[in-house]
Amino acid sequence: MKIADDCIVSIHYTLTNAQGKTLDSSDGGDPLRYMHGRGGLIPGLERELDGREVGDAFDAVIQPEDGYGQPHPDLVQAVPIEALSQIEELRVGMQLQSQDEEGRVQVVVVEEIADGMVTLNANHALAGEVLHFAVSIEDIRAATEEELAHGHAH
Repeated sequence: MKIADDCIVSIHYTLTNAQGKTLDSSDGGDPLRYMHGRGGLIPGLERELDGREVGDAFDAVIQPEDGYGQPHPDLVQAVPIEALSQIEELRVGMQLQSQDEEGRVQVVVVEEIADGMVTLNANHALAGEVLHFAVSIEDIRAATEEELAHGHAH
């Protein structure tokens, strides 16, 4: 069976950055399972997997436009520290959750605390990064009716 839309695919992967630092890996754990063609993976990696078979192993270099995009300056915002006074031990690198105008929850990272202001960044941590994947395909199967109805692997 070849990977195509609505297949349930299991892969092992190691993700590294351009400097070779491992950012994420399924090594030593269960493979990542997803439904192909439903946006469960970044577009560039999903495209690289399309049409492959169990046992295939490959390396893929994914440019930011096909990964997490480029950083958007409008997703970086400075707010008065008083607006975050309910957060104990606020520090640089801390991840916080906020809601946008439509009520969607988003993660923001504290980038700087200075002069009574806190700089928050809502860009994905890997925005702007060239991503290097080493992938092996472990399993491919047809999705069940329930999986198709829900749009994701069970």
